[in-house]
Parts: sequence; C-alpha cells; structure tokens
Amino acid sequence: MTGKSRFLVDGIDTAATTLVLAPGAGAPMDSPFMQAIAQGVAACGVRVIRFEFPYMRRWRDTGKKTAPDSEQVLKKAWLDAIDELGGGSRLFIGGKSLGGRIASMIADEAEVHGLVCLGYPFHPPGNLARTRTGHLENLRTPTLILQGTRDSFGAPKEVSGYRLSRTIRIEWIEDGDHSFKPRARSGRTEDDNLRAAIALVAAFIGRKHAGR
Repeated sequence: MTGKSRFLVDGIDTAATTLVLAPGAGAPMDSPFMQAIAQGVAACGVRVIRFEFPYMRRWRDTGKKTAPDSEQVLKKAWLDAIDELGGGSRLFIGGKSLGGRIASMIADEAEVHGLVCLGYPFHPPGNLARTRTGHLENLRTPTLILQGTRDSFGAPKEVSGYRLSRTIRIEWIEDGDHSFKPRARSGRTEDDNLRAAIALVAAFIGRKHAGR
C-alpha cells in the first residue's frame, strides 16, 4: 500500500474491466498467492484491486493475529469497498476462500458484473455436513469458482452433489489443494496451476464483459 490508501492496484487505470479481490482468512492481500493472481490477471488487461477486511488491517497494524470479524462486519467491508470504487455495475468481485465466500453473499445485492471465487470453502475440512452453500442455490450473479481437485474445503465428489445456481460455473484445477498447489508426483507445478487459474479468470471476465 502507498500512503493512506487501503487498496493495492495492479493494471492500468484505463482498463475496460476491474476485478476487486479480498484475501482468505489467514493471509493478507499481499500474500504470494494473491500477488500472483492479481499480477497475472492484470497482465491480461484487467485492472485488479485488492483490499483487506478490518481484522486483517488490525493484524497488519499491531502484529497481533485475531479471528476474522463477524459475518456482518465482513459483508459491510465488501459493500463499503464496492461503493468507494464506484459501484457494483462497473466491477467484478471475488477473492480467496473467505474473501470469495463473503463476496458471493453480497454480489446480488451490489449488482456486480460477475463473481470469481478462488478456492471456495464449501465446508470446513473434515466436516462435510457443515456446508456453506445455501445462498449459492439462488445466486443470480454470473460466477466462476476455481477449485483444486484435492481441496479439503470441497472436492469434486462432494461438490457434484450440491444444489447450485445455474449461474455458477466450476472449473477444476488439476491436483490442486485449497491454494491450487499440486503434489510433486502429479507432474504439475504450482506455477502451472496458477497460470491455468489466471487464464480461466481472464477468459471469464472477457466473456462476461463482452456479453457472452
């Protein structure tokens, strides 16, 4: 961040589309994962803006880790960021894990152009019964969910049984975990999977911006 700005911006101001991203629960907006995705998508011609939830900003300021804010506070933080950036009709929104989940909860209300979830936490690891999918059944916003095939928050076998809105498209990242990292024996690298994710995000935004 520069000065007092609470946003990190990648890409040119004159880009035709803007993607706003929030990080997951345990890492800041400038984590290696968020940095790689933001810079990669920006290189495809999309302006990418990152921000953090209040609890993460407190962590950054004090050095003391705290639990995430309440759902109400997290949703308000997303809506405030959207308002500050000119309103939902101009934006694609999303994020990593928690950041994407909260974005999915306010996407329809904010009337955003589209939603991108990078590793959606369909359920806590090891607790398949505690699903976080209720609001996804009637989601109206065009949505792309990128999910690793080994994601402990929702693997193909589990996710295939969920009732999800027809506006949601899921793309699977081969052998990826919750951050798309594959095993060495898979023959793939983390960079391979990050490049695949970036290409899918850029293509989704391009299609939706063009009205397809």
